[in-house]
Amino acid sequence: MDSMSTGLVLAFAFGANLPLGWWRRSKRRFSPAWFIGIHASIPFLIAMRLALGVPFWAVPLEIVLVLAGQVAGSRLGS
Repeated sequence: MDSMSTGLVLAFAFGANLPLGWWRRSKRRFSPAWFIGIHASIPFLIAMRLALGVPFWAVPLEIVLVLAGQVAGSRLGS
């Protein structure tokens, strides 16, 4: 079940940041809304990681997928 939990958290890291990146692209850079668009998924990811017992080695991969989701989301529809 450990690899399934890790996969779920990693999929959420990318998937949740697609719409956030899309929404963030229309906000003024460094505005409060822009920061919310970048950081909104982090509390949920931390809670999921702790609740599901995802190992610490997955954190760097999670960060990469969050960034990839933000970039991909910002390019949607453009």
